[in-house]
Amino acid sequence: MMPKYLHIYHQLVSRIQDGTLPADTKLPSETELMQEFEASRGTVRKAIDALQEKGFVRKHQGKGVFVLSQDAIAFQFNGIVSFSEAHRQMGQHDVKTDVISCTTIEANAELAYQFHVAPGTPLTEVKRVRTIDGERVIYDINLFVTSLVPGLTTDIAGGSIYAYIEQTLGRQISYAKRKIEAQPATIDDQQHLDLEGTTHVIVITNDTYYYEGQHFERTQSRHRLDKFQFTDIARR
Repeated sequence: MMPKYLHIYHQLVSRIQDGTLPADTKLPSETELMQEFEASRGTVRKAIDALQEKGFVRKHQGKGVFVLSQDAIAFQFNGIVSFSEAHRQMGQHDVKTDVISCTTIEANAELAYQFHVAPGTPLTEVKRVRTIDGERVIYDINLFVTSLVPGLTTDIAGGSIYAYIEQTLGRQISYAKRKIEAQPATIDDQQHLDLEGTTHVIVITNDTYYYEGQHFERTQSRHRLDKFQFTDIARR
């Protein structure tokens, strides 16, 4: 049986997505939601916390809880989530992945230093474009240590590489070091993204490690800056 707070959460998400609760409107008060759903204050607050964590609402102290625009696609910044996993959370968005290339290169001195491998070590480079609602808005450049992620193909790259790693290779992904910054759009960005006049992109760089501590992946995800909001929950 679904927990009560999740039932409330899904009901409110449906209202946000169908326009019953449009962007910038205030959610009903906790007391009103308690009465409507016959729930405790703690249960209602848990549902609202889930809405905020997923990027549907924001709390404004002393004013209430307000609906965020869903024109910007919400990505959780906490946790290690593949694009395919994030895709399943996008609800009504039409999402497609195009694999531009899947090739083997040799680690130069800089990459060898980053991965703690010898220069010349084979790396698998995967380039993919993510199209959301008909617009090319993410350009992913993945580098994997080939010996740590063997057997990668274009077909696998068209789906979830993390699922392949965990389910086929049986490896446990443990943690990632992450950096986010704005950068001027490159020639490659201009070629692969529908920039719509924007001159910069948001770049998220992930260095990802197995449970045993092996650095197996470095990924640059280059996002059109006007299409995304990145959400996180910080706890003290």
